[in-house]
Amino acid sequence: MIECAIMAIIAYLIGSINFSVILSKKMAGFDVRDKGSGNAGTTNMLRSVGKKAAAITLICDILKGVVSILIAIAFGKIFKDANSALLVQIAGVAVILGHTFPIFFKFKGGKGVATSLGVLIMSNWQIGLICLVFALILILLTQMVSVGSIAAAVLYPVLTLFIPQNYIVPGNYLIYSIILAIIIIFNHRENVKRLLSGTENRISFKNTK
Repeated sequence: MIECAIMAIIAYLIGSINFSVILSKKMAGFDVRDKGSGNAGTTNMLRSVGKKAAAITLICDILKGVVSILIAIAFGKIFKDANSALLVQIAGVAVILGHTFPIFFKFKGGKGVATSLGVLIMSNWQIGLICLVFALILILLTQMVSVGSIAAAVLYPVLTLFIPQNYIVPGNYLIYSIILAIIIIFNHRENVKRLLSGTENRISFKNTK
């Protein structure tokens, strides 16, 4: 099980590299966590720094999930007796937790949506694309990123029941998908409160730099 522990640590550290904090300080001279919603993620970067910074943050956060899963796959080949599917799942959970609670930035990070997208697309490209399209449609219709993110998180475990193929490493992903969904929903708990009270923030792509 040493490979599982090593994988968890590596993925967590990758997730802890918070590009929104790094880029906001580099490009705008402030910590994005001190602006807007206080969240270290793409949406707050869009509102507080601009489209270019948000786009770079989005790509980098997605890549964190992609790289972590690729390393997990490599571990599965290096450690011959390892459970490859379990390594992928550990990497997916750990990198999202790292993004949410980054050790390099006082454990105050983002909500893990973009990183989760990278994990989903790598784990099962079909499910990842369905969740992405579903989220984008809801975001465009409601102008609320949280609605698309939460709905996609709920959809993910459902899809694992109906799409048993196209996993990068065969295995049982239902419990794993539920864990990821819970993490994302938990990270959006304040958004849920605002949604229920009708005060959730809407996003406009026209008024950003």
